[in-house]
Amino acid sequence: MNVEDLIARCRSGDDLAWEALVRRYQGRVFALAIHYLSDPEAARDAAQEVFVKVYQRLDQCRDADRFLPWLIRVTRNTCLDERRRGRRRPVEIPVDETIEIASDEPTPAEEYQQDRRRRLVHRALAMVTPRSREILAVKWFGGVTEREAADALSIPLGTVKSRLNRARAELTRRVLELDGEPR
Repeated sequence: MNVEDLIARCRSGDDLAWEALVRRYQGRVFALAIHYLSDPEAARDAAQEVFVKVYQRLDQCRDADRFLPWLIRVTRNTCLDERRRGRRRPVEIPVDETIEIASDEPTPAEEYQQDRRRRLVHRALAMVTPRSREILAVKWFGGVTEREAADALSIPLGTVKSRLNRARAELTRRVLELDGEPR
């Protein structure tokens, strides 16, 4: 079922459509919340709050094509509000609790290399500027197009493109710096 139909059915009070909509987007919302809050428990609470807000304000999203950017904006704002309230303190995310990348039965050597690269990228990501980290998280964890990222962050498309280029370059530099360090 497409998003437009799900939203229409949700507006008419269909509980099954609402459940389908939540299931479709809960992973993205949680991944973004983890990025902003750095605490799995706080991220779960924020994701729940996001879906409550979405349910209450579903009529504000007039165009189904703009639903995902709107959802990302609601998620971002909810997490930023949570951080501003100071109820949650950012903590480091242990590597074991990060989102795993699916693979087709890798060998132990491949698993080791994947784990090493993942830890390296996470360490490098922690070293980039907050602006770079945010644009990368919205693009990667949100799984959106550049246009949708622009809508979600309320910035021009050209700004998204330039920030993404700078963020990728900064992340690459950090990865290369870290990769040269002894392990």
